[in-house]
Amino acid sequence: MGEAAPEPEHVEARKLVVDCTGEGVLFVEADADVRLEEVEAAGHGLCPPFPCMDQLLVDVDGSGGVLHSPLLLVQVTRLLCGGFVLALRLNHTICDAIGLAQFMSAVAELARGLPAPTVAPAWSRELLEARHPPKPSFPHREFDAVPPPPPPPGEMVTRTFTFTPADVAAIKRGLPPKLRATATSFEALAAALWRARTAALAPPADHEARLVCIVSFRGSPALALPAGYYGNACVPAAALTTAGALLAAPLGDAVALVRAAKAAVSAEYVRSTIDLLALRGRPCVALANLFLVSDNRRAGFQRVDFGWGEPAYAGPAATVFGVSFFAHAGSGGEDVAVLIALPRPAMERFASEIETLLKG
Repeated sequence: MGEAAPEPEHVEARKLVVDCTGEGVLFVEADADVRLEEVEAAGHGLCPPFPCMDQLLVDVDGSGGVLHSPLLLVQVTRLLCGGFVLALRLNHTICDAIGLAQFMSAVAELARGLPAPTVAPAWSRELLEARHPPKPSFPHREFDAVPPPPPPPGEMVTRTFTFTPADVAAIKRGLPPKLRATATSFEALAAALWRARTAALAPPADHEARLVCIVSFRGSPALALPAGYYGNACVPAAALTTAGALLAAPLGDAVALVRAAKAAVSAEYVRSTIDLLALRGRPCVALANLFLVSDNRRAGFQRVDFGWGEPAYAGPAATVFGVSFFAHAGSGGEDVAVLIALPRPAMERFASEIETLLKG
């Protein structure tokens, strides 16, 4: 591994390059005088936020940036019970969740004695170059340059909400019969969380409410990404309405908006997104009234086995305001852990909204 270190005189239009210095990744080895069950008891079960996270992944100077930073910071902390905590920080410009899980699985296979990874890595970044000339063909409202509002007042807190299959079924009971039968757990949960979060934050009724889904396009035959491609192969897709309309309409309307946003992600939509990013200097997703949801359940983290068996928890360890992750939870991995950050007063209202929703 090298480090992401673009030099302005060599890199045009804010494109990044990897400086392959041969220095490897940052690796921290540690021991903790606690057992896994003590970590579980001290926190909120084996879900974020984890106690002593700053000790399970030490913030090494120079490891937190996009530029001039190592691609990975890895820490392994051995526990008294014989288990261990593997925590890492990655440079997200190099890979997405599926790519990271592929890398971790490759390392795990080598650790278990395999001569080579089952899936060979493929760079192939040229397959996702912008067209010449770039020609966006979709509006891409998720990149609208709306000025972000000031941070909401109150101490920011992070919680994980766990939804069982029965909870998801209870949410779906609030949908029309046809939609109830076809809605995925992601669509139902994302829509319900979007409404509950909007109610908790209580923005003005005429303000836009934005749900942005991170949609993978790895399976698109038209884009022909190789099996071992580990780069970012996902795009944001926005569902837009006003806060008042979102809260006044039934849940089924929000589910339909989420479904439409996902369905819009065709091969041409992906090409259009790449072209827009090239034309506009790689803008960030618009932050105003943003709720961005990324489903990590299919990334493969829960199957990574270094020789000790599958992990007790595998997924994001933290989040920020406006971004939520889905991860596997429960002994069989059938539950959905949803990580969310909100100001404390809004978090209390959000928890109440979720409780009311699940009671039907």
